[in-house]
Amino acid sequence: MGADALQREQQLNRFLAEVERRALRIAEIAVRDRDEALDLVQEAMIKLVRNYSDRAGDEWAPLFYRILQNGIRDWHRRQKVRNRVMVWFGKGAAADDDYDVTAQAPDPAGRTPEAQLQADEALRRLEDTVHELPARQREAFMLRTFEGLDVAGTAVAMGCSAGSVKTHYSRAVHTLREKLGDHW
Repeated sequence: MGADALQREQQLNRFLAEVERRALRIAEIAVRDRDEALDLVQEAMIKLVRNYSDRAGDEWAPLFYRILQNGIRDWHRRQKVRNRVMVWFGKGAAADDDYDVTAQAPDPAGRTPEAQLQADEALRRLEDTVHELPARQREAFMLRTFEGLDVAGTAVAMGCSAGSVKTHYSRAVHTLREKLGDHW
């Protein structure tokens, strides 16, 4: 492996390490299942490396999020089909009874249980409200707010025009403010 190839691989690894946590959060909010979200992020990373590692580094973020959003859309489609099929067999969606040991650990920042509960409730309310947004609004909001992509990068990731991104983002923010209040 040449020096250029090794340097490119290191750049790609740094990019993936930087984006992993935020991408997981986006996927978790979209699919409401941590394991599925992990799978979706991992699949998006693999596809980016296999298909686009030769692209310029500044193209990776929009490409990655485009791949991730396509994976999330495909997952939702499969879930709809699965749910329709399971209804015929008299079974609903699986219950989410997983106990997360890490989530139950004491807070290292030393917050009181009441403060932690309030923060958790506020975050849960935000997540629920973001999840209720129409898919394109949710996608624009997540990419702009959580990932920090600019309008052009978000347009590439979503496969639409910059004007559409602005419209979807504006509608998402308006809806969130309406439902959550101005303090958000």
